[in-house]
Amino acid sequence: MTVQINYKNSSLKKVPSNHILFVDESFNINGIKKHISNSEFLYISDLLKNSDLKKDLLVFEINSKKTIFLISIKKNIKISDIENLGAKFHGNIDYKKRKDYFVNSDTINSKIKNFVGHFLHGLKLKSYEFNIYKSKKNKKIVSINVIANKNKISKKDQLRFKAIEEGTFFARDLVSEPGNVLHPDEYAKRINSLKKFGLKVNIYDKKKLKKLGMNALLGVGQGSIRGSYLVTMEWKGIKNNYKPLAFIGKGVCFDTGGISLKPAKFMEDMTYDMAGSATVVGLMKNLALRKAKINAVGVVGLVENMPGGNAQRPGDIVKSYSGKTIEILNTDAEGRLVLADALTFTEKKFKPKFMVDLATLTGAIIVSLGSEYAGLFSNDDKLSNQLIDAGNNVDEKLWRMPLHKNFDKLIDSKNADMQNINYVGGAGSTTAAQFLQRFILNKTPWAHLDIAGMAFSKYGGALNSGGATGYGVRLLNKLIEDNYE
Repeated sequence: MTVQINYKNSSLKKVPSNHILFVDESFNINGIKKHISNSEFLYISDLLKNSDLKKDLLVFEINSKKTIFLISIKKNIKISDIENLGAKFHGNIDYKKRKDYFVNSDTINSKIKNFVGHFLHGLKLKSYEFNIYKSKKNKKIVSINVIANKNKISKKDQLRFKAIEEGTFFARDLVSEPGNVLHPDEYAKRINSLKKFGLKVNIYDKKKLKKLGMNALLGVGQGSIRGSYLVTMEWKGIKNNYKPLAFIGKGVCFDTGGISLKPAKFMEDMTYDMAGSATVVGLMKNLALRKAKINAVGVVGLVENMPGGNAQRPGDIVKSYSGKTIEILNTDAEGRLVLADALTFTEKKFKPKFMVDLATLTGAIIVSLGSEYAGLFSNDDKLSNQLIDAGNNVDEKLWRMPLHKNFDKLIDSKNADMQNINYVGGAGSTTAAQFLQRFILNKTPWAHLDIAGMAFSKYGGALNSGGATGYGVRLLNKLIEDNYE
């Protein structure tokens, strides 16, 4: 089912079918009296006497052709609550009965700017489906028509919401693709297609990466018949020497664990081990579409971790791009190897204002935080607080976890500068982040987001219907909007 949003220039005197109206939390309908007929007002007034007024949304079937939806606005409603209301309304769309809906924004009584925009944003995000491989597709189109003279949403804000949605959907599409389709070769091509939106894209293949000395990244992909890549995306929204904001993503398109093979059960889910990179790519598309007034760079390492005859072995030692050596004790701790080279490269080449990396890095973070929070590790309090605030505002929550020099002894190696896992046990997510921190060479403000519990949902969430969530696109966009534009 495709949801199409239409903005009308004025109110309709008579709404022909399905009317969406907003009331206060007590469901006082006196304020909407002029928008419905007298008979409808009396009918709804009578039904409200026996309705559950603790709900956010009440549905009244006026007749076979008309339904009125009443949505309550709480006194201290937050933007994330408004978006959740839109998503909740999506659950009441019945395309078999109703193809057109009319949102009456004249009935909105709230001081929050773009209330209707946030409501429709939540509705749109919830409407996402990934069905391109189904032979029978749902081709139904539902129209959501905004009718109003007040609370209008500007063209600029309409485009802004659309850009965020397209960036989020692009990230979800990438994560949803099966591994036989979205391998590193295909992924690099899809990123390259973003040039048409104004992004500068550079693709570093195996030959270039070997010349640069990115042996940590290359080692992960050497067992696969597919290529390994580092791809950079640059957005220049300010014509000056303003330092770019840098976002780095882990792009392991399929993770078997390599020689340290994963159990067969649930290995099919390892198509989403590139979700960190998908967030970065979706964010960069969003920034380009909405012509963001910042300079930003996205960097993703694209590999496939396979147990081939040329695969990396446990016990191998590689020299990273930074010059530091790494002993590979477990080939399934591969994401940190990809990010190690990507982080040092980003810091050295672009000299960014800050760096934020995202990765489905550890199962341990799911043990810690489940699917409610992503883990945040950082060397900078200011950046951490900005990220936490942005996450709370869009309901993509973060919980700060510890970094400390005492954890270093758990990843020190007898045979190299460091080892890629902690064999003692415990603190799996923290030691992974502590490993990454060693590749920040010039004290650049940095944050690592472990999104393993947030990137994919089997059961769905407030703003998604199950599957890839696109977690992080909206969070990082909010970080930029609130602090750097």
